[in-house]
Amino acid sequence: MKKISFAIFALLLIACSKEQHDLTVKVHVNDLKKGVLYLKKIKNENLITVDTVAINGQSQVELHAPLESAEVFYLFLDKNSSENDRIIFFADKGVTEIKTSLKGFGYEAKINGSPQQKVFEEYKLMMSRFNEQNLDLIKENMEALKRGDTLKRDSIQKMSDNLLKRRYLFTVNFALNHKQSEVAPYLALTELYNAKIKFLDTINNVLTPQVKASKYGKNLQQFIDNIKKAEQ
Repeated sequence: MKKISFAIFALLLIACSKEQHDLTVKVHVNDLKKGVLYLKKIKNENLITVDTVAINGQSQVELHAPLESAEVFYLFLDKNSSENDRIIFFADKGVTEIKTSLKGFGYEAKINGSPQQKVFEEYKLMMSRFNEQNLDLIKENMEALKRGDTLKRDSIQKMSDNLLKRRYLFTVNFALNHKQSEVAPYLALTELYNAKIKFLDTINNVLTPQVKASKYGKNLQQFIDNIKKAEQ
């Protein structure tokens, strides 16, 4: 009995000795033999490093960060060259897994983790379609400029303005439809910061109590309060 008790005590001691982390990011980069990964986030409007790990032949590495509520993080890769790349993801407490390759580090990443990340990816997919339409308009405008076709350029400008409005309205509706996710106030702060105050207020007023108490929920409330004070 004493031996069994001692074994249980030893196992508990080992378990307790392992440092507990709010966020663990497991990263696998195919074909990367040597380099440094940096886990970063925005703090006081500055991009800061919260953890780093050197890769020297390992197939998988881990990075860690303290975390109070769901938040956006950036994974940077320094390949000891002039090239730098990054992966942006929405993380919550627990484990986030990122799999990518050396060649396609930023755009081939497969991220499995928080429910906020799934919502974030849904939004980014739609934004990519808006961006593609905008690039097409830019191309048409350049061609019209070469031809000196002012009527066509005026028409393209109207289409561009309409596209921007549709993008804003989509973002507002997306945030309203995901009021239970920290992605909603994040989008309000990063994509709608120069929108009319009524849009920001509408989003802020429908957020769930949990989201209001999150980092981005508090930041959105403060942002709105500051705008209203400046307008008085």
